[in-house]
Amino acid sequence: MEFLANWQQPLLWASALSLLAAIATVIAVPWVVTRLPRDYFASEERHAWRERSGQPLIVLVLSVLKNVLGLVLLLLGLIMLVTPGQGLLTLLMGLLLMNFPGKYRVERWLVLQPGVLRGLNWLREKRGHEPFDKPRHGSRFD
Repeated sequence: MEFLANWQQPLLWASALSLLAAIATVIAVPWVVTRLPRDYFASEERHAWRERSGQPLIVLVLSVLKNVLGLVLLLLGLIMLVTPGQGLLTLLMGLLLMNFPGKYRVERWLVLQPGVLRGLNWLREKRGHEPFDKPRHGSRFD
């Protein structure tokens, strides 16, 4: 019983963060999916928004913030693997926010898994957006 007394407060905080992350996930996923361009997964190569911007300082700040948010979601996802919440989904969101080599390849692979593209297009349809173009098989990213 002493174990529970010592860990009660941290477990309550972890559960509260888990619930908050689950709610944020339910709000953020449809928002992000509907803002991606229709051909996001169909392009052979991804052209990052930071390459087209003429504001290098703003791009740097936004990139750092996006990666920090991705790291926070990644850590929350790890916590939610052992507490109530959507641990795997939060982990995935954190990974997809962060920048790392091969990320676009991972995104395309994920979209080609059974049901994933159909689910994303269902979210887009519910929000009044056209479905994603299907990635072509046989490209160097598949």
